[in-house]
Amino acid sequence: MPLSCTSLRSFMLASSLAACIASAGCGPGSIPSAHADDSSGLPMIVAHRGGTADYPENTLLAIEGALTNHADAIWLTVQLTRDGVPVLYRPANLSANTDRKGAVAALDFAALERLNAGWNFARSDAGGAKRYPYRDEPVRIPALAEALRAIPPAVPVMLDMKALPADPQAAAVARVLDQENAWQRVLIYSTDAAYQKAFAAYPQARVFESRDATRARLAAVALAQTCEDAPQPGTWTAFEFARKMELVETFTLGEARSAVTATLWTPEAVACFRKMGEARILAIGIDNADDYRAAACLGVNAVLADSPQRMRAIKAGMTRPLQCPSSAR
Repeated sequence: MPLSCTSLRSFMLASSLAACIASAGCGPGSIPSAHADDSSGLPMIVAHRGGTADYPENTLLAIEGALTNHADAIWLTVQLTRDGVPVLYRPANLSANTDRKGAVAALDFAALERLNAGWNFARSDAGGAKRYPYRDEPVRIPALAEALRAIPPAVPVMLDMKALPADPQAAAVARVLDQENAWQRVLIYSTDAAYQKAFAAYPQARVFESRDATRARLAAVALAQTCEDAPQPGTWTAFEFARKMELVETFTLGEARSAVTATLWTPEAVACFRKMGEARILAIGIDNADDYRAAACLGVNAVLADSPQRMRAIKAGMTRPLQCPSSAR
């Protein structure tokens, strides 16, 4: 049976990835995407927690929705159950998303499977009233292994490590990645540098630069106009496109604080991060056309978005060539 154009494209991309893995020639900067060729020159759309604005986050339903809406990569949040199973869940307390209180680490996987991960997911009707569609249609908290099997091999996966200690979770995730033969399509991220240290024990691990290093470099560019310790080529880095922060000035007799919404990804910052070569940049928290265009003009590689559905339309409607400020490149 002849392949359609879409099927042929997916087949070719999957074959390219397989060849890349077999030759060990694909670094973290060259992980392909099933949809990355659809809009050449525009940043990849990474579905944040599978698409937390579209469906209950970190569920197989959210992953399915993200793939349907042509997300280029899937970002998932990982915690460890009491019996050592890596599962997809983000908040510290189960009450944030489910119909039960407590920590993920306090329950075995079998007990977690009985919870409704969509219990608090709300939609607004035409009158603005909230409704909870998944209270009558429960969705499970999935294991990481299930999620990896649900995502086509040509679609990159970014795993955000939550909860401490880091070593047991890193070991459990490593076992899953071994079993699923998934190391080559996965990138590891965490806001806690303990996970960079924990995954250093696994030479096949592809790990984002530590958030501390990324933040310090961005601050040095913004406040001191210096470029310090640029990352090596192929390194993935991530930070918010706009971040609420507090600037603290210390005096002999006290301190002064100024609240700001900092936009630290600037042309100067991007140039600094790529001083040594093609470092990869993920801009976190982009969900509208203006910010996506600004990120594209800066030349970032990917954006982390809550709604793949909305971003699919934004990406498809982006006119080219982009109308960028002269200072953006």
